[in-house]
Amino acid sequence: MSIDRWSAPNGYRDVLRVGMPLVASMASATITMFTDRVFLGHYSLEALAASMTASTMNFQFIAFFSGLATYVNVFIAQYTGARQPHQVGPALWQGVWFSLLAAVCMVLLALPAEAIFAFGGHDPAVQVLEVEYYRILCYASGFNILTVTLGEFYTGRGLTRPVMVVNMIGAAVNIPLDYMLINGVGPFPELGIRGAGIATGVAWALTAVIFALMVFRRRNEEQYGVLSGWHWNPAKFKRLLVYGLPSGCEFFFDVFAFAFFILLVGRLGNVQLAATNMVLSVNHFSFMPMVGLHIAAQTLVGQAIGAGRPDDAAEATRSVLHLNVGWALVMMSIYLLFPDALSAMFRPTSFTPEQYAPVREAGRILLVIVAVYTLFDAVVFSYFGALKGAGDIRYTLKVMSLSSVFIMALGTYLILEVFHLGLYAAWGAMLAHIGTLMFFSWRRFRQGQWRSMSVIR
Repeated sequence: MSIDRWSAPNGYRDVLRVGMPLVASMASATITMFTDRVFLGHYSLEALAASMTASTMNFQFIAFFSGLATYVNVFIAQYTGARQPHQVGPALWQGVWFSLLAAVCMVLLALPAEAIFAFGGHDPAVQVLEVEYYRILCYASGFNILTVTLGEFYTGRGLTRPVMVVNMIGAAVNIPLDYMLINGVGPFPELGIRGAGIATGVAWALTAVIFALMVFRRRNEEQYGVLSGWHWNPAKFKRLLVYGLPSGCEFFFDVFAFAFFILLVGRLGNVQLAATNMVLSVNHFSFMPMVGLHIAAQTLVGQAIGAGRPDDAAEATRSVLHLNVGWALVMMSIYLLFPDALSAMFRPTSFTPEQYAPVREAGRILLVIVAVYTLFDAVVFSYFGALKGAGDIRYTLKVMSLSSVFIMALGTYLILEVFHLGLYAAWGAMLAHIGTLMFFSWRRFRQGQWRSMSVIR
């Protein structure tokens, strides 16, 4: 790490100033999800198998709505860079109105739960748990989407510490509540996987309320118009949809590919599904911090583009890339050196080490694949964040959708359902998918069309 790169504008220090609170926020979310899986893994193997499938299916739909709402960040970043703070409040409110509409849609998406998980063909006992968990998460998802939207008021302006604090409060409430509701500790009944869903919903609601109290204050009204800008503005709302819709679709296709992948893997059996869920849960520790730096790239690039300084945007992107690759190398080392220790954390208390051995052995091999694609992810998150911050969202949507559908989803289907090549070959499709995203994101950034883009002009 050179001194120049550390202290220069848009160098490591500037990226970490914006990104570290976001990384901490993502870490709190990761720890929450991870402990949730560990608690459920100890509760039963069926609960562990069901939890990832149901939460991924729920997140697939959240991803569309929150992906669109997240693009409020780019509008606020570019208005901030262009020195138009009075436009921040009205832009934020268009995201709030969209979040309320999204909450209604998520409740409706809970209705076909049985049909969704019947398609997966998993063990009947697992399907029952999947339906219960999925429905509870859908009912509470509106709070999650609203939290994302309100947080962009701070993130878009490069003030990410408030986001970190609120998310940490949510995690501090969720983790102990999770444990008590799953296992029936103290005055709480033993609810199993339903308890995990209720704990998550309570944490989402709490963070949304805290953000609302922080954002809609008179001090913010004076500078940003966060109270007077509450009106629905057709022109601004349309502009949010024009740029945010591709972002939401991109996020949807990304999560859809993983959800479809997990559904198909579950048809192989509970051992394969539990090993996949375990490894994907561990993988959160590598990619969630990268998501934080991805948002930092989006913010810094958006501010630079709004100020008419694309060279600053390029410098910020290089700094993000270096930091993401460094983190990926650390996580790769952990995956390769300590696979058994990682898998042991998920062993149900009712299982002996010998009974758990098939899951542990499958997990060891899958962690090698994860170690490789973690490095690919570092490049994807860095360049996708930069391209989206500039407004090049249609390109990222095209690449993500085509690769998700034809390489990840269709590739996994052919491998498992047509050629019957098994679990590890299916994971090869995931590796090819992320490798494809890496190549095309790198190439697009190098071509430089993003330098002349903007979402506010």
